[in-house]
Amino acid sequence: MSQHLRGISSMATRQVLAELTAGFEQATGHRASIEAVGGVDAAQRVRAGEAFDVVVLAADAIAKLLAAGCIVPGSVVDLVHSGVAVAVPAGAPQPDIGSEDAVRQAVLAARSISYSTGPSGVALAKLFERWGIAGEIAGRMVQAPPGVPVGSLVAKGEVALGFQQLSELLHVQGIAIVGPLPPAIQITTTFSAGIGAQSQQADAARELLAYMASPQAADAKRKQGMDPA
Repeated sequence: MSQHLRGISSMATRQVLAELTAGFEQATGHRASIEAVGGVDAAQRVRAGEAFDVVVLAADAIAKLLAAGCIVPGSVVDLVHSGVAVAVPAGAPQPDIGSEDAVRQAVLAARSISYSTGPSGVALAKLFERWGIAGEIAGRMVQAPPGVPVGSLVAKGEVALGFQQLSELLHVQGIAIVGPLPPAIQITTTFSAGIGAQSQQADAARELLAYMASPQAADAKRKQGMDPA
């Protein structure tokens, strides 16, 4: 008998999960619907006891939910590694981001800079502090509200320079992706999945996680700007 699995994820993985759940449905006959919201909101809903068969969030968030008894022990798998890229409005001059110093200069020169509320945004803020420029650019920093892609603010011209995971920038119209952060300062987030403690369909959920972590899912992950974990 086919089952309908319900999941929740942060926004960063919504595109790849849509593709993977479609492949899973085709392979098994089980349906899976994964709601994408801001990562903080997703974690709060899981903590509050809302029933989800699968939960896909940044690895540290999944670890906290596991420790809180909200994820089935032994069910966690790493799915993807996701790096940060830089975007500007379409048609705008593209800054040099080929080195750490070049990125620093681009940030200092930008009239406004946007970053996310997710793990990459937290890491970026720490980078600016390490560079000693956090105070200087504070008035030009725009944090995208939870669930709002940084790319959408860039596309509207509300910000001149946007930092977000490549997977979240790939499908945004009206922007130009300058490229990934250079290796010396690249911010990589690992996204993991686990079975929700409230799930009544643990076997089917385990099948879904196995499919999403399998080699056959690798192409879909790379197509969405992520690396298989």
